[in-house]
Amino acid sequence: MTTPTDPDPDPEDGAAPQGDQAPPRRRPGGRTARIRQQVLDAVLAELGDHGYDGLTTDTVAARAGVHRTTVYRRWRDVGGLLADVLDAAGDDDWQPPDTGSLEGDLTALNEEIHSALTARPPIVAALIAASFRSEQAAAAQQRLWDDRYARCEVVVNRAVGRGELPPHSDARRLLIAATAPLYHQLVLLRTPPDPQLPGHAARTVALAAAAGAFVEPPPAADD
Repeated sequence: MTTPTDPDPDPEDGAAPQGDQAPPRRRPGGRTARIRQQVLDAVLAELGDHGYDGLTTDTVAARAGVHRTTVYRRWRDVGGLLADVLDAAGDDDWQPPDTGSLEGDLTALNEEIHSALTARPPIVAALIAASFRSEQAAAAQQRLWDDRYARCEVVVNRAVGRGELPPHSDARRLLIAATAPLYHQLVLLRTPPDPQLPGHAARTVALAAAAGAFVEPPPAADD
């Protein structure tokens, strides 16, 4: 496949990141935004089709319809491309579901995760796998997960406000416990999709949380 030329490089593309530094978090408009979206869409498509080992800057450039130097100048390498894909995923207005109950919220959240992890091609699972192969992707994956868990803390705060949970319940620990079974089953064990899994995991954690399993321990007294 031939690579289309890009005779008019956009000066807004900027220099490529150095070392493990994350790509700049811009929200450019116009042609720059269009090229970035084409390239990031191509990364996801190539990753879904060929996995991390088949992902190269040349194949991404060809699929995106831009010159290879455009990709190299802005993203430098595969790590930079993956990091920008993950950072772009956090540039949205997503909020966790509000169903009126802790179990309902956790179930709805888990259903979103279940759908993402079982989609074909398996892009989300491929991104997780790629984060173990690239330091830049790993850092960006961590930023994305931190962002998502921070946004989801409102689920626990609402439950405390409704009296479903005791005060001082640890939101992050609760959310990790509720979502971890999906990643363990679907990514690590590669079990077949199970439509009952999201609700079962949510129900288990909701019951444990109501019993105080995630209440933060009081600070240790000074000697």
